[in-house]
Amino acid sequence: MQNGTLLAAVDLGSNSFRLEIGRHDHGQIQRVEYLKETVRQGAGLDEARNLTPEAMARGLDCLARFAERLAGFQRSQVRAVATQTLREARNRDEFLARAHRVLGFPIEVISGREEARLIYQGVAHLLPQSDERRLVVDIGGRSTELILGHQYEAEVTESYRVGSVAWSMRYFPEGEFSEAAFERAEVAAQAILDDAEGRYARGHWNLAYGSSGTIGAIGDILAAAGQGPGISRRGLAWLMERLLAAGHADRVRLEGLKDDRRPVIGGGLSVLLAVFDLLDIQHMQPADGALRHGVLYDLLDREQASGDVRSTTVQRLATRFGVDLAQAGRVGDVAAHLLRQLRGAADDRDRLARHERKLRWAAMLHEIGSLISHSDAHKHGAYILDNADAPGFAQPELHRLGMLVLGHRGKLRKLEGQLGDERFVQQLLCLRLAVILCHARRDPELEGLVLAGKGAGFRLTVPPDWARHFPQSAHLLREERIAWQKTAWSLALA
Repeated sequence: MQNGTLLAAVDLGSNSFRLEIGRHDHGQIQRVEYLKETVRQGAGLDEARNLTPEAMARGLDCLARFAERLAGFQRSQVRAVATQTLREARNRDEFLARAHRVLGFPIEVISGREEARLIYQGVAHLLPQSDERRLVVDIGGRSTELILGHQYEAEVTESYRVGSVAWSMRYFPEGEFSEAAFERAEVAAQAILDDAEGRYARGHWNLAYGSSGTIGAIGDILAAAGQGPGISRRGLAWLMERLLAAGHADRVRLEGLKDDRRPVIGGGLSVLLAVFDLLDIQHMQPADGALRHGVLYDLLDREQASGDVRSTTVQRLATRFGVDLAQAGRVGDVAAHLLRQLRGAADDRDRLARHERKLRWAAMLHEIGSLISHSDAHKHGAYILDNADAPGFAQPELHRLGMLVLGHRGKLRKLEGQLGDERFVQQLLCLRLAVILCHARRDPELEGLVLAGKGAGFRLTVPPDWARHFPQSAHLLREERIAWQKTAWSLALA
């Protein structure tokens, strides 16, 4: 990526939506602009876990303002991610479709562990490099992420359904503060965080850092009151006394406490107290980095195939499930060769490289389900990918990869919902043809084979006498032509 390129991250959090724009400068990202709006979508889930129309409207209005600032940005320069509220919302697809139209860019609902990994990347890139082992805590509106890491590597990641908005609504619903309410809130938070006690115990890390909203707000309050540096147990006890003295969120007046944070400070403090007690934290340093910074650096890494964590994830999954790596590589090479023939003239080099990389991932994993069943390997492979812990991948992206794996063989009607996407169809065709050509599990003869496409039609040209030399491959290609006749697409053999 060229120096000076602008990158943008949109974070659709449960409490706030944020837009971070940075400029690439020799491997670093320098802030250009930062926008934040308190949307409180996490408070807009009804009893059936649907976003209310009001919550949707608040989010869409905010994204419309972000969209104005992002005018002129290319797809490769922007990544928008959504977290716990949209992980929970049953009507999220309705909101995401409307949000995509308003923002102008797709929005990825990321898993809790992927959120944790990106948070760590944001924190690590904005801290001085050292050999310390770090605990990073991020208390959001409806989830809390815990990460153990070393340098730029997030080694242990987890997300728990406890956060400042959810706990404020549940234990301080009228905004009233009492010792009994704080005790109930802290005990409930500890119950959810209970299994973190062993994995994130004091002996596993040297320093604790806190990221983003709740911890940043508490750090600001304590610093303004002379209770710093950082966040200590004594400082948290002092803040508890101030909230109890006020008795109600509306009456809290503390230097450093912003108006948008006041309604959720009680829930946030109770969760932070639970984390301190459970993990035996004596002192925590608020960090500058957050999810949005991790998203920006991840965008930067994705431009370099060797730095893309998704490639490492694919390799790890292939190894874990005993994939025949030689065959997977062979299929990937052939599929990429066909895709370059099909798309070479229509795509710029960078876009083609991205599509080829994703096609190679599908090839690497197309036999991932064989460990479970040979005959239904494609089905099991798709299921594994839909449910795998896959760092670097957003859920829709992983699902799309799973659909390629599902469709690498067999009838095409099972992919009917995907066949309206031309890019997907092209990748799928190249993968299926590569699997056919490599059916003997040896390098196929590709000289003279040419794949071309026009509109909804594809044509595979083979050399004279090719069918006589490779009769089984020719038979499988004829079967493939018939399979495509049952869709809106066609494949011709010449």
